Amino acid sequence: MTLFYRLAADAVMIIHLVYFLTVVLGLPAIWIGILCRGKWARNFWWRCGHLLMIAIVVAEALAGISCPLTEWENQLRVLAHQEGHSGSFMATLVHNVMFYEAPKWVFTVLHTLFGLLVLISFLVAPPHWPGIRKSVKTN
Repeated sequence: MTLFYRLAADAVMIIHLVYFLTVVLGLPAIWIGILCRGKWARNFWWRCGHLLMIAIVVAEALAGISCPLTEWENQLRVLAHQEGHSGSFMATLVHNVMFYEAPKWVFTVLHTLFGLLVLISFLVAPPHWPGIRKSVKTN
């Protein structure tokens, strides 16, 4: 059963990492797509989903709530007799990659600023609303 919990914890971690990478890499991808006039970069569902994903992260950070994925992974690690994360997913990732530790408020500020960048991008280069087509001029 320990193997099951370890694999489940690893699966949750992979889902969390994909979520994280989608949010972080999504913003530069959107801007590159907009600059290259890629239609996908203004896709309504992609852009709203991206905005919603960072809004959830910012809301959790501002409320001081741990991410449910981090909590779930930690619970599974305990059941697998492994050590869980001592902080947030982002703090653990940054620490493991960069060997850098920061107070919790630093990550709250970073999440909020990144969320504002996504919101500004949404407003400056808005998505195309579904069902509305651009009118084609005929001469």
